[in-house]
Amino acid sequence: MESHHSKLYNNPSVVIITGTPGVGKTVVSEILASKIGAELVSVGELVKKEKLYTEIDKKRQTFVADLKKVSNQIRKIIACSTKTLIVEGHYAVDVVSKKYVSKVFVLRRDPEELRETLRNREYGNDKIHENLAAEILDVCLYNAIKKCGVNKVCEINVTGKTIEEVAQEILQIMQGKKKCRTRIVDWLGKLYAEEKIDEFLKDF
Repeated sequence: MESHHSKLYNNPSVVIITGTPGVGKTVVSEILASKIGAELVSVGELVKKEKLYTEIDKKRQTFVADLKKVSNQIRKIIACSTKTLIVEGHYAVDVVSKKYVSKVFVLRRDPEELRETLRNREYGNDKIHENLAAEILDVCLYNAIKKCGVNKVCEINVTGKTIEEVAQEILQIMQGKKKCRTRIVDWLGKLYAEEKIDEFLKDF
């Protein structure tokens, strides 16, 4: 039993990639995992595959994850892993214990670009407005800092960048070649300055 616990605490690092739906978490995580030979866990896929949900939200067309079950499953994956683990998902910080996390990368996308991405994914209007509000109000960044502490959180502005460029930027931070920073974007200030705030937050 002791060896199991020591493995749990001395395990290779867990890197979280999070952000609002539409910022490119999944594809960035896939490229990064292939670059560093990491094991990749997509929280959304895990929930579906292992049926770790309490219900299906028909309005939002999403599964309502059972966070306790998801957290337990990820803990088991961490215990068995011998590689760096990349865990991606917009609520990944809610299902990975802080003690395992080396870095959290919060991907940010300009609301106008994000709106186009979500429209191209054919999201419903309510879901688009909800996700835009979350991005503008820094919800994922706030949650990451609250759960893991500001020293572990790095913000990445993906606006106008290719997936490869974003993955490379994350890699440079992981290698210590680039500084990990937060508060690098201010969508609320930008939209106020451009007098577009009502257009984006009219339903809130």
